[in-house]
Amino acid sequence: MSPRAPRDDFSDADLEVSEPKRYAAGIGGVLHSMEPAIKQMGLARTAKLMTKINHRGGFDCMSCAWPDPDHRKIAEFCENGGKAVTWEATPLKVERSFWREHSLSSLEDRTEYWLGMQGRLVEPVYKAKGADHYEPIDWEEAYRIVAEHLRALDDPNEAAFYTSGRASNEAAFLYQLFARVLGTNNLPDCSNMCHESTGTAMLQTVGIGKSTVSYSDFAQADLIIIMGQNPGTNHPRMLTALQEAKENGARIVAVNPLPEAGLIGYKDPQRIRGYLGKPTRIADQFIKVRLGGDMALLQAVSKRVLEAERLNPGTVLDREFIERYCDGFEAFAEHVARVDERAVEQATGVPAAELDELAERYISSDRVIVCWAMGITQHRKAVDTIKEIINLLLLRGNIGRPGAGASPIRGHSNVQGDRTMGVWEQMPDSFLDALGEEFGFEPPRDHGVDAVHGIRALDEGRIKVWMGLGGNLLGAISDTSLAESAMRKTRLSVQLSTKLNRSHVVTGEEALILPVLGRTEVDMQASGPQYVTVEDSVCAVHASHGQIEPISDRVRSETAIVAGIGHATLGDRHGIDWLGFADDYDLIRDRISRVVPGCENYNEKTRRRDGFVLPNGPRDARRFDTETGRARITVNELEPVECPPGRLLLQTVRSHDQFNTTIYSLNDRYRGIKKGRYVIFVHPDDLEELGIEDGQTVDVFSEWRDQPDRVLRGFRAVAFPTPRGCAAAYFPEANVLVPLDSTALESNTPVSKAVVIRLEPSSAPAGVGRPAVV
Repeated sequence: MSPRAPRDDFSDADLEVSEPKRYAAGIGGVLHSMEPAIKQMGLARTAKLMTKINHRGGFDCMSCAWPDPDHRKIAEFCENGGKAVTWEATPLKVERSFWREHSLSSLEDRTEYWLGMQGRLVEPVYKAKGADHYEPIDWEEAYRIVAEHLRALDDPNEAAFYTSGRASNEAAFLYQLFARVLGTNNLPDCSNMCHESTGTAMLQTVGIGKSTVSYSDFAQADLIIIMGQNPGTNHPRMLTALQEAKENGARIVAVNPLPEAGLIGYKDPQRIRGYLGKPTRIADQFIKVRLGGDMALLQAVSKRVLEAERLNPGTVLDREFIERYCDGFEAFAEHVARVDERAVEQATGVPAAELDELAERYISSDRVIVCWAMGITQHRKAVDTIKEIINLLLLRGNIGRPGAGASPIRGHSNVQGDRTMGVWEQMPDSFLDALGEEFGFEPPRDHGVDAVHGIRALDEGRIKVWMGLGGNLLGAISDTSLAESAMRKTRLSVQLSTKLNRSHVVTGEEALILPVLGRTEVDMQASGPQYVTVEDSVCAVHASHGQIEPISDRVRSETAIVAGIGHATLGDRHGIDWLGFADDYDLIRDRISRVVPGCENYNEKTRRRDGFVLPNGPRDARRFDTETGRARITVNELEPVECPPGRLLLQTVRSHDQFNTTIYSLNDRYRGIKKGRYVIFVHPDDLEELGIEDGQTVDVFSEWRDQPDRVLRGFRAVAFPTPRGCAAAYFPEANVLVPLDSTALESNTPVSKAVVIRLEPSSAPAGVGRPAVV
């Protein structure tokens, strides 16, 4: 039987809650990955694709950016990678009848889940000014509309070009070139909302905004500390690396507010004992830190390291490393010596004895890796918190040697590669100089807008054309109501996409949806089949080859679409042959070779069996390209998160059946949730103290000093073992609770962690469709 798209949206009326799981993967992971794949794609298509994910000559998974091991298994993918492939390679299509039946007004109440389940976009469609329906349009007319709007701008900075992490290096390079030839650095991207804090902190302290470890370092580590990251859901293949590290003798410490299954235990679905035996214990120590307490925890551990050195001089710190490679140590040592232990316990909720244990583990380990993700990067003091991670690593020389380093875990397949290719609103002059010299023009030098500033500019009428190379900005950004209102003010919104999402429903006065090839699909151009390239979390670059025929003969590759818009808008300005780039991606890679540092001979390198690894100063040579030419040990002031009595601190999280704003199903089985998403996880003692029953429907209010409260109505309170005073709700539903201007210091990343909320009993019934927002 052929799969069918749902006609009706979901309701939380049938929500089921059970006990959270104590381990990840196992036979359940296999079943939950393969069952929807076979149901959607059939056995033969499933087998063909699943044996090509992350394999040489195959395609790179469009899900997370976890690196590939040297020795790959037949099934080199995780449960959520399998779901991502099924999501993209579904035979379901959004046909013309869908656009006739559904007005934009009627789609506004649909959830991300329902929209995505309608199937693949198969032809370009256009919404005219004043219209309430999309209509099919041919490609050349679509290009003409975009070009007409861009050429009519009074200033190139009235356009913005957003990028999602799934875009290939070739598409991203061409995209940023187009924007800069047009005359703007308005290149916001999805990393502005996730690891921008990481890049900001690491560039200042070690001179590179990327991981300083390789895949092989995990197997050589003595200690791995995982902070604010949920690998069982967001990077499941990482669990295999952690299991191998433990078998080699490593110890693992998890620092996280929620007891996530993948941090507790793991059953490897590719081993017999993963089905029959007990799970591998992942965390040897699990520290349930209070939201906003990570920075205080890190300073307290550093204080203990320095105290141990004082008691046993010359045996704890790596003095030679500090003296040769670092600056700022003395000021830092004086600062952390004054850390108040009572303030630390209040901020973290962690007893001193647990911090003593963590410090002892760190001191007794010669090779230490610290990993982190959104649980660190989306706080107000995220940048300073990451600087404290770097401080701790530098004290014992844990950067630039095997088995040690800083490992930010990226959440989207090529988000790091897009930045390498120039998708950033503030690329350094050295990159702009090389780009200008290669293409014969003077790139703009003024910094452009990031995602948050881009929404603000839309709201103020300063951006007239908004283009999205993949992604779902309106689903991902904070302050949902303001962001949607802002997008409606622009003259033209353009989305390059595989499937429907919120950013297609809320549009500018005019709107275009341009359907793109997926990673799984063969990309045939005039010179023959093309491959594209991506970069993973550890700076490894490799090729990705599509495997199946495209869903429709009216979809085009991202690279070809960007080239088509470039040609329609700019013609042959500066002698750039846009259509030539679309015909043969080798021509793009030749240009990348001469512009992007570390990508010399890019065509040759990306044709190698395993691609190549970009140079990394801290990792390769203990070279730190900072202002001083040395690694910076920094002084950072604590700023306690204030939470008034009767209030809670909220964090947003993904469900297990979710990737970014894409919702694969309505289940979150590791946390015990089935058939629903409008829930808020709260400690049972907090529920009792607030007079709220487990399972009761509540309204969730976020409180801000200078702004009115925001509210989500009709959420179920679910008793869950969070730290006291902390709560969690799903992203993107809870984004509306965070004002646009509530951002991390320096990085401008939306703050969706440690948000002050209150709960009130609700009279709202279990909702159908999008949650009610006031």
